[in-house]
Parts: sequence; C-alpha cells; structure tokens
Amino acid sequence: MIHRELRRLCAALGFFTRIPCPRNFGPVASDLQDAAKYLPLVGWLVGGAAALVVWLAGLVFPQPVAVLLSLLATLLLTGAIHEDGFADSCDGFGGGWTREQILGILQDSRIGAFGAIGLFMLLGLKVLSLSGLPATALPLALIAAHSLSRLFAISFMQTHVYVRVDGSGKSGDVARKLAPGSLLLAVIIGLAPLLLISPTKALGIVLVLLFARWLLGRYFARRLGGYTGDCLGAAQQLSEVLVYLVILALA
Repeated sequence: MIHRELRRLCAALGFFTRIPCPRNFGPVASDLQDAAKYLPLVGWLVGGAAALVVWLAGLVFPQPVAVLLSLLATLLLTGAIHEDGFADSCDGFGGGWTREQILGILQDSRIGAFGAIGLFMLLGLKVLSLSGLPATALPLALIAAHSLSRLFAISFMQTHVYVRVDGSGKSGDVARKLAPGSLLLAVIIGLAPLLLISPTKALGIVLVLLFARWLLGRYFARRLGGYTGDCLGAAQQLSEVLVYLVILALA
C-alpha cells in the first residue's frame, strides 16, 4: 500500500512538476487516476522551494528582485504548466464566442493577444503583491498560496464535468472525481497552512476563495458546460494571486 501511494505521489510530481522520481517508484497509468489528491502536497513543495529562494535572494538583493527570482524558480520547477493553462484559458474565453470555438482555441498551443496580456497582468500582480508584503511574511504566504490554490483547482473536479476538446464529457486519466478518503486528504493538506497564519487572514482567504470559486464555477458551467485541464490551470493561478492579495490587504 505504501509503495502504491508513493507511486501516486510520483505520478503527481511527474505530471505537475519536473522533479524526477526514483525508477523503482515509477508510476503506471492507473496511478494518474488518484494522483490529484497529492496536488496540494505538490503545492507545499513548490511553495517551499519559492520560499527558500526568496529568503536566500533576500539576503543579497532588494525584495522585488528576490520575489522575481522565486517566481522564476517556480516556473522552472513546474514547467509553467499552470501558467500555460491560464494563458490558453485567456485566449479561449477571450476569443471564443461559442462552446465549440472556445474548445478549439484551447486546443491551439500558440499564445494569442488575450493570453499574452493575461500572463503579463498575472505575473505583474504576483510580483507587486509579494513585494508589498513584509519580508518575514513571504515564505508562509508562498507556501499557503501554492497549496491552497491547488486544492482550489481540483475542487472543480468534484462538482463539474470534464469536457474534452471534442465536446464530450468523458473523464480523462487525471480528470475524475476523487474518492471521499482521497478528497479528505487533499483538503487537510491544502488547508494546513491556514493554521500557521492569523485567524483574521485565514478567514479572509477562505471567504474570498469560496466566493471566487462560486463565480468561476458558474462561468465555466455557462461558457463550457464544465471544465478542461486549462481551466484548472487558470483556477490555480487566479486563486494563488487572490491569496497574495488578501494577505497584502490584511497585512
């Protein structure tokens, strides 16, 4: 059982990051079906790496430079998989009028004007919001945002239908509902960072994310009738920025 769970963790790392896994824990295709429960834990790892970089860089450089270097570290560590989904979603929802048009644009690997502008604004908000925080608050803010945002993203798998590019609702390998036990594990890991921050900030983050999830869920349902992998990437990126902004607003 432990070996199987380690394979699933490696599947999550292999799919959502560029962290190599030992060969004896190499995942098989079936492991992808339950790997999403470890996505908040992947967020802990990515956020922890960003926190380490921003702390070390902060010893030498001004805070905005340290923040930018930590952001670069997360992009390299994840292969910008979520940022790519966000850019594709900006192009799809910005340039498509019908469901078929949106799905067709989402399939296109090229980035358009909406995606480029969206990425510029997104990365700018990350740098500016994190640069406005006290240096001592940065590590925890990064860990909390990366973990919570990934829990936010996979929550749509529980309530919405996965829509393929052909318009069908058949689930893929990593796009299916989690079992109750797996969902509980993901929720515990994802919410754990809130125990390390003040109750006021924790409550503010939860309320804002719940409201954002309601709005985004209605939008996905109205425009697509469900979600795609790019939608999950967009959800992760948007919620990550919201966590930074809430912490900044309440700092």
